[in-house]
Amino acid sequence: MKEYDIIIVGAGAGGVFMSYEFTKLNINAKILMIDKGGDLSRRKCPINMGKTPTCIKCSPCHIMNGYGGAGTLSDGKYNITTQFGGELHSYVGVEKAMEMMEYVDKVLCDMGGSEAKLYTTSNSDLKRIALQHNLHLLDAKVRHLGTDRNFKILENIYNYSKNKVDMLFNTQATDVERLDEGFIVVTEKGERFKCRHLVLATGRSGSKWISDICEKVGVNLTRNRVDIGVRVELPAVIFKHITDDVYESKLVYKTDKYNDMVRTFCMNPYGEVVAENTNGIVTVNGHSYSDPSLHTENTNFALLVSNKFTEPFKDSNGYGESIARLSNMLGGGVLLQRFGDLVKGRRSSARRMEKCFTRPTLKATPGDLSLVIPKRQLDNIIEMVYALDQIAPGTANEDTLLYGVEVKFYNSKVDVDENMETKIKGLYALGDGSGVTHSLSQASASGVLTARVLAEKY
Repeated sequence: MKEYDIIIVGAGAGGVFMSYEFTKLNINAKILMIDKGGDLSRRKCPINMGKTPTCIKCSPCHIMNGYGGAGTLSDGKYNITTQFGGELHSYVGVEKAMEMMEYVDKVLCDMGGSEAKLYTTSNSDLKRIALQHNLHLLDAKVRHLGTDRNFKILENIYNYSKNKVDMLFNTQATDVERLDEGFIVVTEKGERFKCRHLVLATGRSGSKWISDICEKVGVNLTRNRVDIGVRVELPAVIFKHITDDVYESKLVYKTDKYNDMVRTFCMNPYGEVVAENTNGIVTVNGHSYSDPSLHTENTNFALLVSNKFTEPFKDSNGYGESIARLSNMLGGGVLLQRFGDLVKGRRSSARRMEKCFTRPTLKATPGDLSLVIPKRQLDNIIEMVYALDQIAPGTANEDTLLYGVEVKFYNSKVDVDENMETKIKGLYALGDGSGVTHSLSQASASGVLTARVLAEKY
């Protein structure tokens, strides 16, 4: 059995920035990072390689797993804010959370991202215009790296830290055993690794596993929400006046009909819609590139409805999974519908799609989202589309495309302190897998924070 001082389970944003900070601080410790996905060179989606037109459910999904985590191949968008993207500020304070995110931004620039523009909503007229139509623009600074530049930055971080941190890829951690002093991590291959300090940083795709481990060792969990919606794709010119100004516009709307909150999420100007596989369920996402030669004629973004449940129901992620599975059942993967067909109560057929002026960037099955998404959420989404049409005329065009479903799974929130340590000494939970963060910036910042805490112990 191999022994380490520190083991990090998960090589996503939190684990990557943890390994970077350990290397920078030259910590006197033996460190191992484990991930069920591959290293950067092996993270190639068959769809992007042209080997298949639709998702074939690779296990594990190359989009979701591997070095850099789910953020590697999904736009490289870092939102520097405490208004959304997680609750790190609730644990360390707003000032420190912002300081950590600014530090992450500096590292990204030093590692090859300095040419990427930093956008801000602070001086934008968009906030005033949005408020006139009952839309609320959240404040943030946004560094858009692009999927291509983000990949190169991660390569630089990997090369910087690989001699300090052992990295084991294509290896899934299956269990954790608690010792009197330390832990044993068991893998699917039967390997056993012993450590003094254990960091759980598996991201959203590992949320169920983290919940199982926490329940096993007696760490408290708070059930979290699930966000369900669609990905909207339309001609880029419709949102050009917004994306050229602030790039990522996080707009929140409270619907008249149900008083529910709907928000835009992950806006990708001139980008592509992509499929992703979360534990065998195909959902939809989007990204864009920094290289203009790779731009498309479309912009895409998600419209998400937040769902929080009360007792006795506890399995919010299971609820989201059931809706996604229904979509997969009807469409064999991702469903696609024109907005005009949706509001007229008819499915989008292959014949209707042939007449569509908006050309889809993802091959998906034309269908009827009303057979998949519950009426309440669908009504909220339709109302939000009409609200956005007030500030970006053309959003509610008949040929606006809706892909379904997009589901954002959130881990049950792990009970941790300001250092991301659980009540069990030496056991830490950070990043999106902890339920504390929901973004690349905050997940990365939590990795830096905990790395500094552990460095003081060695």
